[in-house]
Amino acid sequence: MTQALTLSSLPLFPLGSVLFPGGMLALRVFEPRYLDMVRKCRQAGAPFGVVALTRGQEVRQAGAPAEQFNDIGVLALIERLEHPQPGLITLLCRGSQRFRITRRQHLPQGLWLADIGLIDPDLAVPIPPDLRKTATALAQLLRTLEQRGLHSATRPTAEQLDDCGWVANRWCELLPVPLALRQRLMELDNPLVRLELVGDVLERTGIAN
Repeated sequence: MTQALTLSSLPLFPLGSVLFPGGMLALRVFEPRYLDMVRKCRQAGAPFGVVALTRGQEVRQAGAPAEQFNDIGVLALIERLEHPQPGLITLLCRGSQRFRITRRQHLPQGLWLADIGLIDPDLAVPIPPDLRKTATALAQLLRTLEQRGLHSATRPTAEQLDDCGWVANRWCELLPVPLALRQRLMELDNPLVRLELVGDVLERTGIAN
């Protein structure tokens, strides 16, 4: 068994959403605690961690509950950074590897730092015949969204559409499921089980019969 890779003092960005490995995340950053963070990450070519909130808001407000968030998140790599106006940065990030927080620290200016252990990436598991319809329906949906200008990601490859983890993750991003369920699906270590659960949701909703 290989020893898990650890990272110290990873800056965190708690959000009201779940980032999945391989997923894209667009952000508008204007809080001082995050403006400085993303500039430093960009300059160093370093990631920050995205974690889903369990309490509190993305933007700090006077009298609001303190931020609380899940222990498992995903590293975000900055692919594009723009300054459309002073005090505002827009980001396009890609989800990388999952991680588990082992220690967290809240700095005076509001930024969270964490020591983390990286979680092994999903194993490449081919999609079994009884779940092929999930991949077919996903490819059709992505084409439709692209035609309507609602999805600009690169078209999936044949290899991606035959990978349990990749297909499950893309469905988890698109399906209107509660945040807590989305988080539990992201945390699952078995990509086949994740896709089976997604397939159950698709059958119940009539999306992939």
